[in-house]
Amino acid sequence: MSQETIIKNNQSEDFIRIQDLGYLFLSKWYWFIGSVVVALTIAALYIAVTPPIYTRTAALLVKDTSKGGSSSANAMNEFADLGIFQSNTNINNELLALKSPTLMKEVVARLNLNTSYTIQTGLRTKELYKASPVWVTVLNAADTPLEFDIEMLADNQFKLSGFKTNGEESKESLQGVYGDSIQTPAGTLILTPTPAYSKESEGNSVYFSQASIEQVSDHYNKGLRAELSDEKSTVISLSINDVSPKRAEDLLSMLIKVYNESWIQDKNQIAVSTSQFISDRLDVIEGELGNVDENISNYKSRNLLPDVQAASSMYMAQSTENKKRLMDLNNQLSMAQYIRRHMSNNESKSVLLPSNSGIANANIESQISEYNTLLLQRNNLQANSSEKNPLVVDMTQSLNAMWVAITRSIDNLVLTLNTQIKNTQSVEIETTQQIASNPKQAKYLLSVERQQKVKEELYLYLLQKREENELSQAFTAYNTRVITPARGSDFPTAPRRSNIFLVALAIGLLLPAVIIFLIENMNVTVRGKKDLDVLTIPYVGEIPLVGKKKKFIPGKTDPEEATKGLAPVITSNNHDYVNEAFRVIRTNIDFMLDHNTSNHVIMLTSFNPGSGKTFITMNLAVSMALKGQKVAMIDLDMRKASLSRYIDRPSTGASSYLGGLTNSIQDIMVKGTIHPNLDIIPVGVIPPNPAELLLNDRFPELLEKLRKEYDYIFIDCPPTDIVADSSIIGRYVDMTLFIIRAGLLDRQMLPEAERMYQNKKYKNMSVILNGTVYEQGRYGYRRYGYSYGYHSYGYYGNSKN
Repeated sequence: MSQETIIKNNQSEDFIRIQDLGYLFLSKWYWFIGSVVVALTIAALYIAVTPPIYTRTAALLVKDTSKGGSSSANAMNEFADLGIFQSNTNINNELLALKSPTLMKEVVARLNLNTSYTIQTGLRTKELYKASPVWVTVLNAADTPLEFDIEMLADNQFKLSGFKTNGEESKESLQGVYGDSIQTPAGTLILTPTPAYSKESEGNSVYFSQASIEQVSDHYNKGLRAELSDEKSTVISLSINDVSPKRAEDLLSMLIKVYNESWIQDKNQIAVSTSQFISDRLDVIEGELGNVDENISNYKSRNLLPDVQAASSMYMAQSTENKKRLMDLNNQLSMAQYIRRHMSNNESKSVLLPSNSGIANANIESQISEYNTLLLQRNNLQANSSEKNPLVVDMTQSLNAMWVAITRSIDNLVLTLNTQIKNTQSVEIETTQQIASNPKQAKYLLSVERQQKVKEELYLYLLQKREENELSQAFTAYNTRVITPARGSDFPTAPRRSNIFLVALAIGLLLPAVIIFLIENMNVTVRGKKDLDVLTIPYVGEIPLVGKKKKFIPGKTDPEEATKGLAPVITSNNHDYVNEAFRVIRTNIDFMLDHNTSNHVIMLTSFNPGSGKTFITMNLAVSMALKGQKVAMIDLDMRKASLSRYIDRPSTGASSYLGGLTNSIQDIMVKGTIHPNLDIIPVGVIPPNPAELLLNDRFPELLEKLRKEYDYIFIDCPPTDIVADSSIIGRYVDMTLFIIRAGLLDRQMLPEAERMYQNKKYKNMSVILNGTVYEQGRYGYRRYGYSYGYHSYGYYGNSKN
């Protein structure tokens, strides 16, 4: 495997250790403090703006009507033959019924919950449920969404503004007197003061809003929670959240009330239908009975007939029994025929059938009761869903089948009754023929009186059933009992300040941590010595960042400005971490150079502008001069001339010598301005053809002359691969110091540096890491574990920097 492949693999396996990540977080402690302060401030503003939410709950016991035990249940048992009370409660159905949109819409309408009165208190709005100083009556468009401001003025007056109707705003402003109707863009309104109105209310504003009852009911229906308190119980727990605790209590109480009323109304539908049927029959029979009585009276008066029954007592006994039999059969036949006529109309399928009508057929009575019960269930389910609901369709089919079965049963009953009547009448004819001695008038009277008694008994029977039906309605009790009325804590359930502040604190700590983590992982530049460990290039040392860390931006940052006004940081008596870093590099260079030769030429280059070549060249040369070596520096970056700025860029320099304008090195040399042992050859006038000047014979001639006079010659070169100057200069030097700037060089360029070393593009190529960050007495990126501090050796206390 090649060294370049190893470098790329190591770069792809780069990761952050928890310990190093902790060091990064500590170095950015101010980020965390600022983030926490901002997060807590936002949380405090949210709490100040958000109105408190209160929770109110109620517990409702749904009675199991399949079990007895109550006084009302005992009373129902006494009238069980009516077939009206035979129904069991399904708790799951009641849960769905309590959340019915129809019930909630009735609750909203009764409590007028579609209107709202609010005032602004600080940063939040306050709901004035039943505490508003004014009351608004909308004479038209009572269900139209509208909003406006009410400003209460003195002298029993008010001002309306900010109208918004169906989303359309109006800037019109109106003024009126309480109690008078006023025409507004929202319709005709009447404003009246409430008991909460006082002199202190004058000058204040109330915001009125009205929404659609449908929308408000949907809102509360979504917020209503109805659930069983326990799987084995029939106790339903109701709860709802609202900004007004009183409104939440009223809503739950009214919901229970409306639910009970709806349940009673539903259960009494059979009894009401039966009562109407009995009343209609009583009216008909009463008229018929009156006609029969009048007929008998007129006939006896006209014919002066006495009581003829005593004359034929022997035969009358048998006749009486026949009459009783015929009367009973006629009653049943009359009831059966009435119900059959009632069922002959298809429109009757949507209404309940008469129950407990007196038909002496238990099977038919049971079928009618089951049909009425299923019809009620189908109507309830259809009201809460639609006709296309599969359950509704199934119930409708079952009802049609039951309707056909009941019709056939009644037809069979009518046929049977007619047969029995004919048989009984035949026996009666034979009996009456035995009364040959009775006058025709007696026979007529007997026939009429028979009809009279039939109708009279039928009338009394229906009267009795009507009273029983009324009693059944009186004994219909609520199927629920309120265990716990609507109540709740006076402390709001939302927003929870402690939870919000904890979440804000967590976000405040987490957000900068995530940002730092992402920035660090997205950083593709060289960050420290660990990134260079994959290189086989000799490592000379590292230079910590001097002063405030600045980011070099190619094309925007001027390298000349980086050296403007600067002086070398290396001094003889300074032992701070920067001076010690240069002394370490000086020692390593001496160790790496060939000591069999002298007068070494060292060039400094890099990949990027702004890598710190000029800074390192100057201070490294000064450090060599401090140990008594004769040192010369040549500024051959003939396009920027950054090194020349240390000596104010004289007009005569290396370009003058290389261009043949002078043959004397002394004419281009600036001696001892920075240190007595340090001389500098500036660029001079920036030439238009630096590469051509370096290619002529005068450049190696210049180096040979300098080798004779100086122990070390340092050359500040332009970046490699940008121009050809570095490659030309590298032919004549003894050592190449390649500068890598931390935070500037892309790690993807490290394989290129390794390739130059392996191909021996530069002689004795070595690496210096520049710009490592100094943190709390240590420099370098902590995450790589190679940071160390010179203060640990006792030098840091002597720093003069």
